[in-house]
Amino acid sequence: MINKTNFTDLVSQLSQFGSASIYEAQGARGALDSGMKPLCSSMQVFGSAFTVDIRPGDNLMLHYALLHVQPGDVLVVDAKRFVEAGPWGDILTEQAIKKGVAGLVINGAVRDVQTIKALGFPVFCQGISIKGTAKKQLGKINVPICIGDTLINPGDFIFGDADGVVVVPRQDIATVLQETQLREKTEENYREIIKGGGSTVDLLGLQDTLKRLQLM
Repeated sequence: MINKTNFTDLVSQLSQFGSASIYEAQGARGALDSGMKPLCSSMQVFGSAFTVDIRPGDNLMLHYALLHVQPGDVLVVDAKRFVEAGPWGDILTEQAIKKGVAGLVINGAVRDVQTIKALGFPVFCQGISIKGTAKKQLGKINVPICIGDTLINPGDFIFGDADGVVVVPRQDIATVLQETQLREKTEENYREIIKGGGSTVDLLGLQDTLKRLQLM
């Protein structure tokens, strides 16, 4: 059985790999859609998902969520991909940093981008909007949410970088770490073979496919 200390170490080890490698290693599962990008390419995030379900054009539940989020959590917000208003901005970012939040992943838009970048707070979003939001509508925290076709449960782990964002179910962390390490070793071997004159066609066994398509 994995204790809390060992579990934290597993997550830290997995965070050293790219999101694309993690996605491939867990069977090409868990990637959020391609529209989810960091505000700048150098941003990286990992941590336990604190999920928030909000109404489009309203950010009341984000203010509420920041009363309950724990240090190291990643706020994962389903704003229904509404990008004509930015429910997250500089003031919420300041409070998130004070609370020790690891970052934000929002299926929607943000604003005050220059300030967020200057603060160094990792934000992954679908867009940017100058428009503000209301603070009136009820939502939910710490419930399962879907972003695109990916289910995210509270406590699942989020890994994000310039390639995008991938979700790893909490119970799969040890297995996914092992598979990611194996995949990285395989790819490192590929690189060495290619440097020595080998080809990806040989390494990936593509000869039969190319022959069938009359390309060889």
